[in-house]
Amino acid sequence: MNQEVRSTARVAVVTGGAMGIGAEVVERLARIGHHVVIADRDEAASAAMVAQLQSQQLSVAAIAIDVGNPSAIATAFDSIANEHGRCDILVNCAGVAKVFPFIDFPLEEFERTMNINVNGTLLCSQHAARLMMRHQWGRIINIASVAGMRAVGTGRTAYGTSKGAVIALTRQMAVELAEHGITANAVAPGPVDTPMTQLLHTAQFRTEYSKAIPMNRYGTVSEVGAAVQFLASEDAAYITGIAMPVDGGFLSSGARGL
Repeated sequence: MNQEVRSTARVAVVTGGAMGIGAEVVERLARIGHHVVIADRDEAASAAMVAQLQSQQLSVAAIAIDVGNPSAIATAFDSIANEHGRCDILVNCAGVAKVFPFIDFPLEEFERTMNINVNGTLLCSQHAARLMMRHQWGRIINIASVAGMRAVGTGRTAYGTSKGAVIALTRQMAVELAEHGITANAVAPGPVDTPMTQLLHTAQFRTEYSKAIPMNRYGTVSEVGAAVQFLASEDAAYITGIAMPVDGGFLSSGARGL
């Protein structure tokens, strides 16, 4: 990175940025002029994305990170601090989900989900906030889910609980970081066509879920990315501590039809 970019441009870090919603966010932030660091454990996918976006003269880089490992998080953010000197925007997209009936939900899977989805968000946000405080400006956007605000089907004991915790964590961060010029918000997507939902959602579940949404469809990564882009902008300076549903009206809807 040249010195001019290092000293003046916003640096954005997107965990889980190599695919799905994270990849959309990476491209959007890069296209509006930020230098974006793709922080993902899939180094091959990250490298392919870097090559694709750099071929379009966009400013992107990649760093390997396992958000379930505190030492790996610390090492990654030390590298970001050394290489870029700052972190202005953090988007916590990395997450996992597995489905089991509540009564049989394995404790080890519950703990793994909470570790990655909640502990990882906490630790990445702490490291990023310390860098943001140097410049008294920052944006933290956590990708939550409507599953953290309302039970969505069966089997999502760990995922829904973890996303509810992410929303509560976002509010606490917002309160404590406001005096440092840092906002913290969550985006809560409804069902979105991503590799994760394609793996977890059966055809029957997709049909039933779509029926519960007033817009009668799944969302797109672009629609979620647009919300993240806004919350990362200067225009969102007075918005903090919210969980913004991007869900086609799902949370507002009760019984439908005549």
